[in-house]
Amino acid sequence: MLRTMITATNTLGQLQSQIDTISNNISNSNTAGYKANEATFSELLYQQFNNEEMDRTVRNSPVGIRYGVGAYIGQIQTNFSQGSLQTTNRDLDLAFTKEKQYFNILMPNGEDGQRLVYSRQGDFYVTPVENGQVMLVNGDGYPVADSNGNAIYFPDNVTDFNLTNDGTLRVNLSDGETLNFELGVTELHTPQLLEHVSGTYIALPANFDELGYNEEDVLTNLQGGARVNIGMMNGALESSNVDLSTEMTNLINAQRNYQFNSRAISIADQMLGLINGIR
Repeated sequence: MLRTMITATNTLGQLQSQIDTISNNISNSNTAGYKANEATFSELLYQQFNNEEMDRTVRNSPVGIRYGVGAYIGQIQTNFSQGSLQTTNRDLDLAFTKEKQYFNILMPNGEDGQRLVYSRQGDFYVTPVENGQVMLVNGDGYPVADSNGNAIYFPDNVTDFNLTNDGTLRVNLSDGETLNFELGVTELHTPQLLEHVSGTYIALPANFDELGYNEEDVLTNLQGGARVNIGMMNGALESSNVDLSTEMTNLINAQRNYQFNSRAISIADQMLGLINGIR
């Protein structure tokens, strides 16, 4: 009975992680550029009892009895498929029309440092800085990087913005001047190798050198002539690729599995009580 309780307890903790993953997907269903995560389970170690001499039944499954100790989350995989595009008619709402391209964002890392992360969340804004200038930031307030990895600054007398096909942001000022900024765009060849930082942000893992890959095999910073491959439009946002009907179905299944394992613990406890009463 104790083994039954341990097996159910092992699985309960992993089911809670699955429910947390599903809940995070549902809560970000309206977040622009968010990519859904899916938890997949694997079997923990099991013990094989070979009793084929006693078991004469003809069946397709392996002979004997396999006594497992529960299941665990083998991996949490991100679905990188493109979400639908929603028209907003706002100058600083930008969306990619190609699946593997990402904005370069400078996320604070420690007291003074910054970490380059990648996101498809394209709702941009301007925030005031010193000397009558403003800085281009995303919806979370993180600086948007240009093609050289630097934050984008320009005067605060802005009238409107335009976007060219190669990802160049044109800033039109009230005095008739126009400033051009190449938005930092990175194409991810194998986004599965990147780690999820938070929200819509992914980045190269800290132990990337130990994975045996070269950075150019994983991503390409689109600069120079390569910028003709950029697919971007303004006045639109990419919706999250979360399918609410799928997430609700997965949530119901996870709750049923949680109830089943909880019930197994209750029954094992009742049987232990009966045994103690007999003794």
